[in-house]
Amino acid sequence: MSAKNQVKHLRKVEAGISRHLYLICGIVTVVVMTMTLIEFLSRGLFSPTRMTLFYLGVLLIYSLHKELIRWLGKRRTERQGEYFVYGWISLTTLLYIINFMSKDYFSYSVTGVPTTILREVSIITLEVLAIFILTRCLKILKILLAPLFSRK
Repeated sequence: MSAKNQVKHLRKVEAGISRHLYLICGIVTVVVMTMTLIEFLSRGLFSPTRMTLFYLGVLLIYSLHKELIRWLGKRRTERQGEYFVYGWISLTTLLYIINFMSKDYFSYSVTGVPTTILREVSIITLEVLAIFILTRCLKILKILLAPLFSRK
């Protein structure tokens, strides 16, 4: 098999893996967002999700794998990863609005102890944004380096 055919086959295999990683990342995102929403609305009756590290790891693996496919030269990569960013920004904003409108009702547990869920969801959102910015920087780097590797 020629090098060109090997790269073409590799792109096809990696695109399939990327679709599966996107599905896994989507499912984990919905689970973490649901657990976060339950933790917020229950005012401390449920324990914290403690899935942040796992979730961010899954998201980072998906994002970097998608960039790998871009660097392999796939002509068009879908921009599905942005949905994770939009989802987290929307959820975080919604929770802050709910808490504001309820006059800090959700900032305290049912026993009156301050909760940390708003801070935690803000941190997750900022970390998701950081992963997004990292992948954007990698895309820009690829564009800047392309002339160095193109054949003349």
